[in-house]
Amino acid sequence: MDELSLMLEKISEVIEDRKHYPRRDSYVSSLFEKGHDQVLRKVLEEASEVLLASKNHTRAEIIYEVADLWFHTLVLLSFHEISLTEISQELARRFGHSGLREK
Repeated sequence: MDELSLMLEKISEVIEDRKHYPRRDSYVSSLFEKGHDQVLRKVLEEASEVLLASKNHTRAEIIYEVADLWFHTLVLLSFHEISLTEISQELARRFGHSGLREK
């Protein structure tokens, strides 16, 4: 497993733990407690921040905001009980196919 996959898997495990065993001092637990709409708001907020960072051409800011977006996307996937394996399988299915033909 490569470094990125390993890190995403570790983060996903912590998210799952906080989902099933909430902690009062956990940001992730608080997101799950606030519900689906709050998770969606965070993904939308982080996606917007990625776009603004890109518009500003600020490399460090782009990296920071993409990390936030990926993290909150992992929370969203956990909310829907979708695994990283399922996402990986979908990407593998698409690999080598023109995106123009699918649209």
